[in-house]
Amino acid sequence: MRKTIILLALLTAFPPMSTDMYLPALPLLGKLWGQPEAAINLTLVLWFVTYCVFLLVYGPVSDRVGRRPPLLWGVGLFIVASLGCAMADGLTMLLAARVAQAAGAAASTVMAMAMAKDLFEMRQRAKVLAYISVINALAPMLAPTLGGWIMAWLSWRWVFAAQALLAAAVLPQIARMNEPLQAPIKVKASHAVLAYARLFKNWRFSCLNAAMALPNLAMFAFIAASPAIYISGFGLSESVFGYFFGFNALAMMVGAYGYSFFGRGFSPLKIMLTSFVGMAVGGAGLVFLPHQQSPWMVALPMWVVSFCIGLNRPPANNLILEQVSADTGSASSLIALAIMSSGAVAMFVASLAWADKAAVIGALAMVGGATAFVALVAMRHSLAGLEPMSARATS
Repeated sequence: MRKTIILLALLTAFPPMSTDMYLPALPLLGKLWGQPEAAINLTLVLWFVTYCVFLLVYGPVSDRVGRRPPLLWGVGLFIVASLGCAMADGLTMLLAARVAQAAGAAASTVMAMAMAKDLFEMRQRAKVLAYISVINALAPMLAPTLGGWIMAWLSWRWVFAAQALLAAAVLPQIARMNEPLQAPIKVKASHAVLAYARLFKNWRFSCLNAAMALPNLAMFAFIAASPAIYISGFGLSESVFGYFFGFNALAMMVGAYGYSFFGRGFSPLKIMLTSFVGMAVGGAGLVFLPHQQSPWMVALPMWVVSFCIGLNRPPANNLILEQVSADTGSASSLIALAIMSSGAVAMFVASLAWADKAAVIGALAMVGGATAFVALVAMRHSLAGLEPMSARATS
């Protein structure tokens, strides 16, 4: 079980490693190629757009052929594309390689969530998702710091080469593992459309999935805007930026670990509602505190926001999955799609020429937290799986 959890955590770490490790290089690439911030940030935005499209592909494909084949293909593509990013000689080539990298990374996300549903029943799955969130939080915490170190000792190209090496290290374990899906559904490809139609008709799944994606707006906006805030705004070095970014990611890890503790005595409903209130409070701090005076005036309120996101994500994903009994691969695709598509919008908004990007992040945290709070309160009597983990253990 431990090896399986580690593999799932590594797979879900592919996207944050892809987006966060090269963040310290963004200002440098803009100067190197004579491109404005908005153009360089297309390497983030287009990555997320492509990622969202391929999320819709891998889910139904994995329901038909199993989890292992698309996972092998996706990780292989990720390795090749990462090497392409490392060899890019301009923005156009980097954009093309990033698109291919996103297409490969989407497989890891969908397969990890679908495999969690395949291998673990709900009570155990809630704990597994919490453990995965704790381990996975290390990726965005370490990625910018590692990227800053690589840039200090080598060059930005080695940042992408390191991503290829990390993915290559996972391939042998994927090749050796048994197929998690015991009974693939042998249907025509056109039935994937019907699977998505069934999921959209499941109003509990659809509404909850859309609402639970909104709290992530602030996180993705922070990813896009943090280099401009810390490096360009406060004049921090790439290495110091990595420490501040890691401080924020630490909050998500602590929040995810907090759920594994609080989930024993409190219902997912209480935990999620509390996290949404905390997000709004942290967002208000980013909007109203004089954060232009010190980077810590950005880091501390954002820590509160990120802690609440980490606390909310395991019960939210588990609760969404509990609303479906079939089409798990397609459901996993739609869960990731909702998060990443809203994230792409947030990153685009944060990349615009705002005078105060930290306040924009705070506003998104307030809106996302408040909207998710209202939606969950309205739906609370219709959802399955809202009892505490301790209650499930005795039922």
